[in-house]
Amino acid sequence: MEKEQIVEQVCKSLGNSHFGDVMVVGGGISGIQAALDLGTAGFKVYFVEKSPTVGGKMAHLDKTFPTNDCSMCIESPKFVECKRHPNIEMITYAEVESVKGKAGDFTVTVVKKPRYVDESKCTGCTVCVEYCPVKYPDQFNQRISNNKAIHIYFAQAIPLVTYVDESCLYLKEGKCQICLAACKTNAIDFTQTPEYIDIKVGAIIVSPGIEPFDPKLRAEYRYGEFVNVVTAFDYERLLCATGPYEGEILRASDKKHPHNIAWIHCVGSRQVNSNQRLLPREGEAGYPLAGGALPGEGATRAPVVEGGHSYCSAVCCTYTQKQVILTKDHDEGAKCTIFHNDIRSYGKDFERFYQRTEALPGIRFIRSYVSIEREDPVTRNVTIRYSTPDDGVKEEEFDMVVLSVGLVPPANLREFADAFGIELNAHGFCKTNPANPLETTRPGIFVSGAFQGPMDIPESVFTASGAGSLCGEILSYRRGNLSTARVYPPERDVSQEEPRIGVYVCHCGANIGRIVNVPSTVEYSLTLPNVVHAEESLFICSTEAAAMLAKDIKERGLNRVIVAACTPRTHEPLFRDTLREAGINQYYYEMSNIREHCSWVHSKEKEAATEKAKDLIRMSVARVRHLEPLQEFDLPVNKVAVVVGGGIGGMTSALSIANQRHEVHLIEKEKELGGMARKLHYTLEGLDVQAYLKDLIGRVYKHPLIHVYTNATIPEATGYVGNFATKVKSDRGLKEIKHGAAVIAIGADLYTPTEYLYGEDERVMNHLDLEEKITDRDEKIMNAQSVVMIQCVGCRNEERNYCSKICCSESIKNALKLKEIKPDVDVCILFRDMRTYGFKEDYYRQAAGKGVHFIRYEPENKPQVEPGEAEDGRLVLKVTAMDYVLGKNLELDADIIALAAAIIPSAGSQEISKLFKVALGPDGFCQEAHVKLRPVDFAAEGVYLCGTAHYPKLISETVGQAYGAA
Repeated sequence: MEKEQIVEQVCKSLGNSHFGDVMVVGGGISGIQAALDLGTAGFKVYFVEKSPTVGGKMAHLDKTFPTNDCSMCIESPKFVECKRHPNIEMITYAEVESVKGKAGDFTVTVVKKPRYVDESKCTGCTVCVEYCPVKYPDQFNQRISNNKAIHIYFAQAIPLVTYVDESCLYLKEGKCQICLAACKTNAIDFTQTPEYIDIKVGAIIVSPGIEPFDPKLRAEYRYGEFVNVVTAFDYERLLCATGPYEGEILRASDKKHPHNIAWIHCVGSRQVNSNQRLLPREGEAGYPLAGGALPGEGATRAPVVEGGHSYCSAVCCTYTQKQVILTKDHDEGAKCTIFHNDIRSYGKDFERFYQRTEALPGIRFIRSYVSIEREDPVTRNVTIRYSTPDDGVKEEEFDMVVLSVGLVPPANLREFADAFGIELNAHGFCKTNPANPLETTRPGIFVSGAFQGPMDIPESVFTASGAGSLCGEILSYRRGNLSTARVYPPERDVSQEEPRIGVYVCHCGANIGRIVNVPSTVEYSLTLPNVVHAEESLFICSTEAAAMLAKDIKERGLNRVIVAACTPRTHEPLFRDTLREAGINQYYYEMSNIREHCSWVHSKEKEAATEKAKDLIRMSVARVRHLEPLQEFDLPVNKVAVVVGGGIGGMTSALSIANQRHEVHLIEKEKELGGMARKLHYTLEGLDVQAYLKDLIGRVYKHPLIHVYTNATIPEATGYVGNFATKVKSDRGLKEIKHGAAVIAIGADLYTPTEYLYGEDERVMNHLDLEEKITDRDEKIMNAQSVVMIQCVGCRNEERNYCSKICCSESIKNALKLKEIKPDVDVCILFRDMRTYGFKEDYYRQAAGKGVHFIRYEPENKPQVEPGEAEDGRLVLKVTAMDYVLGKNLELDADIIALAAAIIPSAGSQEISKLFKVALGPDGFCQEAHVKLRPVDFAAEGVYLCGTAHYPKLISETVGQAYGAA
């Protein structure tokens, strides 16, 4: 019986149910990536999002750090890809009501909320929006500007369909319906009711994302009371070209540009306050009332817990730096002050980004807690009170104050968790398996993105890919059974036609349009040979613009297309696909990069940038006139994989690939598997690393599809995606492996210190040695009265200008273990910034509560170590350090000194880079194809990366990325 007949019979037997392989719940960047990965892998995906469009919080951002890429520019092509994908069915404006069944056989009930607009009829023309008389605060623009009761959520929305908001007069009072008459396609339907859909799937990925903390819960920030106090999310919309003021930074009070701006860190994060207070009585200023009512609406007083969250939100320090840099781009003379308590620039390239920000003129970083004192009744400027070690308590007035708010779980997350039958952790995020952060407490339901805990976009992306791999493991038997192929219209032969060129110049929000004179460039394009059409677009990558481009090709007879915009690295596939949709060969497309090659590098020379943009377009026109059609054809793909590196990352990736029914060759240079994890014994969360490692190694060796090579080297690697050949020399001799893909998981090494008497005195050791001695209950450790730990040894300096990310957490872990086995030991940690991001902040606080001392030092005044004698006569190491709180040097007696030595690239990284023709970054770690959206890919197709080969990371992060690479 044919497959189609079998599927049809199964569907009939299920009655009104829909049948798929995987459901992805949550339409942010993590959900989008998960859906695309699974759809491309041959699984039928139902993609459910509660808001009217996909995009999540990333769609609200102006730029993304540390590259300052336009957020919408890099995300919106994925919107279009989702919409066009034949294996993805999107269900927006819908929520999951219940999940029944078990892994492999779930029944999910989805409630599709009424849009009061028929999606099949709406063209997105927005005529109804023009006629609608109701204005209300625009949620997308953080309520800074107004929108209509019927509207499209934002310009690049998928689906590009209007919806009717609850502020509609007809829905509230039964009157109006002007939009009904205005709509020429009869798309508006006020008779719509909630629609219940039962969908059968084998696995589920939950990715509901995060929300920004509401600072109205903290009285001292005066948000909602002082008009020029805004949140960082408000500020993102002010920066954005699609924002309320079209990219101009204006104060709400007088619509003038602020020139003196303060940012306050850790608003809603790293704060614990269990005291209760009452909200103000009716009519009192400064706070919203119970139920969101406004003063005068008769709301009652209601007790709430005032305070933020104990964890660190992980991204706030760096997004603040991004906003400062962008502010200086808007206004060179702007003064920017950042009030902070530790700068947590722990991610890849974050330290350089911090230094870049700090080096800008007019920028101050002040380490201080603050309070917002008052607002000037005339100027509406805001006064901040703070203190410094040098000047004591001070007050300073600012034009605007930006609150760097933390990230919190979405509203109603308890009901969300109950619907899926999964548990939450103490912070209200998803409770995960300590050994696998992608697994929830219910088998068959996986988690990705910031629902695990606050995280940056790359982590959200690779955990999405990782969750997709786990779905692939349990559903490998049905891969491709429900998939359908993309069908394109017949290709029109235009090879004999005179070139008819269309030029599309993108504003790229303000990335290009703020520097290059786009209208002038469009006019110039029309003067070039064979250019018959030219136009500008705010975002040419939006769904509407892509559809218009396809329409122009058909209606205007275009047979060559030039898009003058941003980078082909992220956008070329989108536009090539658009040409195929329009029925012409995709290789009649040319991209002129007038962002990276022009507006970004010549941002201070607008006229020259405009002339260069014209030159670039003229070059593209000259080239596109001579383009010829090319035909693509399929080559056989070898479905065997090679994984280079036998640490936790490599083994996890190998197991996942093998569990998806593919043969794997695992190559390890040492005589045993395990990597650096062989030196680890416990994690902050309590995982027994050696027991975990033993189980992992056992599963690798027992898997029939995994071949292990230890004591191995790779003398040669050749080939291309789908057809590689790698020679391996090991104890088993020399063997050539034919394979279709490779994962580089070569790990990293530990820096060998040359400072602080390391190698000269056995009492000085690195943190891994200390961990081993603690585990072994070494006599020297058990007899020690004092242990001093020194952070940032060998990194955050000129030679290694990066943060090793895990060292602070490692030192906290060892300090807590020391206090557990020997409560009276004196432990002191000398640090520059304590970078215990995410939930690890709780352990930092726990260590302080147990008497661990923390003393900050500056790089120009590092601690000094020399042998000495304590007052009781015992031989010790004398550690001298400046205490910036007390304002004097301290002398500490140490029986043991533990150095938090830097994580450095693997010694074999250069060789592997040359063999597989992949790039390394400036610090020697593997360079991903795109820092945000392709964090497990190399630019070389078919080669992937994971683990500490990419950048220092914890075991849980390595596991997540390893599944992503698989």
